[in-house]
Amino acid sequence: MTDAGHTCTILISNRQDLPVDESGLAQLAVATLEGEGVDRAELSVSFVTDEEMTDLHVRFMDQPGSTDVLSFPLEDVDENGIRILGDVVIAPAYAAGNGPDLESELRLLLVHGILHLLGHDHEEDDQREEMWALQHKYSGVRAW
Repeated sequence: MTDAGHTCTILISNRQDLPVDESGLAQLAVATLEGEGVDRAELSVSFVTDEEMTDLHVRFMDQPGSTDVLSFPLEDVDENGIRILGDVVIAPAYAAGNGPDLESELRLLLVHGILHLLGHDHEEDDQREEMWALQHKYSGVRAW
């Protein structure tokens, strides 16, 4: 997606069967990036099955089972000066178990994943408070 003076490209890959508002989530990704001061960037967002997420979770995080969201930072700059941020991978079937409103959960998880790519973390209490506030600001959804 592009707007005047800003270039944020959101590449969506949907490899699972649950309904996902790809356009709305791409717009949310752009708004989150721009809200964080990133206006020339490319981001990949994949919606995957639980099986694919389990494989990624085991292979890259060395943790068993599936999860709802993973972020894979790349942090590169292409020949046009576009910042390549990396990948946010979301498992909607797993996320559906987090609460009754899958659409809101996907918004929260997308913002959560993007914030991780931008260097935010939630290991310490103060970091968690800041990250949860930003998640709510962009997604409109309260953190877990």
